Amino acid sequence: MAVREGQGGVDPGGYADAGAYAGRYAGGPVGGYAGGHGSAHGSAHGSAHGSAHEGGCACGDCPHGAREGHRRAVAAFLRRRDEFAAGQGLPAAVAHSASASRQWVSEELAQSAERVAERGRAEGRAWLTGLWRRTAGVVWAAVVLLLLGQCLTAVGAGWTAARTAGLAAALAVAGAVTAASWFHRSKGGALAPVIGDDNRLSTSRTVAAAWVLFVAYSVLVLAGRLAAASRHRERDALISGLELARGAGVVTVLAVVCGIAVLVRRVVGLRVLGQRLQKVRADRPRAADLLTDDSGRGTFADIQYVVISGVALVFAAVRLARRPDQLPDLPWGLAVVVLVSAATYLAGKYAEGGRPVILSVVRAREAGDLDGPIRTGDDIEIRGAGFVPPGAQRADRLARMVVRVGAVHVHVPLVPVPGGFSNPADTLLTVPVPADVEPGRVDVQVVTAAGVETNRYAVDVTE
Repeated sequence: MAVREGQGGVDPGGYADAGAYAGRYAGGPVGGYAGGHGSAHGSAHGSAHGSAHEGGCACGDCPHGAREGHRRAVAAFLRRRDEFAAGQGLPAAVAHSASASRQWVSEELAQSAERVAERGRAEGRAWLTGLWRRTAGVVWAAVVLLLLGQCLTAVGAGWTAARTAGLAAALAVAGAVTAASWFHRSKGGALAPVIGDDNRLSTSRTVAAAWVLFVAYSVLVLAGRLAAASRHRERDALISGLELARGAGVVTVLAVVCGIAVLVRRVVGLRVLGQRLQKVRADRPRAADLLTDDSGRGTFADIQYVVISGVALVFAAVRLARRPDQLPDLPWGLAVVVLVSAATYLAGKYAEGGRPVILSVVRAREAGDLDGPIRTGDDIEIRGAGFVPPGAQRADRLARMVVRVGAVHVHVPLVPVPGGFSNPADTLLTVPVPADVEPGRVDVQVVTAAGVETNRYAVDVTE
């Protein structure tokens, strides 16, 4: 989900289309879903299932219903948040106390955000369930385009055995990918192997999978040519086309990108376990994951790796089309460029992230307050970095942040402002010092939404 900056903080919903449909469902209650998917949806499911599918259903065979339910929940949450930001909707019992009203608003928003998160997870599951058909459709569309391209290039030149071998290899690869999609139909179809543990598309796995499929296709083309060859000299020439001297560049690139895919997974896993990298699971994978980080911002390491690998693949495909009797002889200059790109991508994975840190803790002071020490009941400002992990800008994840003040766990309150939240932020948290904290020197520690703990910072609390 995209991240949108608001006034005073990050948009907790992180919904790119929120502004477009928030007004559309302005009359609906929080968590309530009125209406259906239209006559086409009703006729597809039948009148017996009409009541079950009215509004935002989340069944596995109805991704449109799950998406609609999620959007309505988002619209209701954003409307609720903006009402609280404007000072509306507070009960009279808490309106007289700033701390009580802040706590009540925070709890209400946290519960509403959790309902939105549940709808988001339901939409993600429904989307993954229907993805295998779309991936299979894309694969067979590519086969049709290959056939059309071969027919156009055969005009005048005639149909050759190489074209037959290329089409047969494409059918074999497409059949294998379709079968894999069906067996993994509940986990994303053909994309299941390239979806990471955080439910995002992995750049390293996608690049490696593209090279694996291309090399497999190239070998199948040679196998088809060899099966159709009738002369001994032609068969020897095809076998010699598989020699390492001719395909050393492609083989080297294949080995490196596959090694990078395995190594990156190991590096990320160790950094997460060592609390040097914060990872938050996404609701569903998106194509933009190949070029962006977990928060949706484009990253140079990922973009250059995808672009250079894609250019090299196009060049290798052209070489295969021109010389279908051998492995594509990728020039060493281009192969080295791909290797440098892979090394840059790996270095970027080592450099990203970092453990959250507390730099200072001070007593929060409003205009007109007297200066003084930290006492129980006062608000404290925790200043540092890395409190909000990438991808954790949504309200349900912000509500999971906890501050340990001595032995007491304090949930960070959500403070809404128009367009977002002013608290918590990535570099600043404001929490009250609970009355259960014993006076004296106590440690303050932040636990982020990813479960990573910061350093301990000692402060003095007086009576």
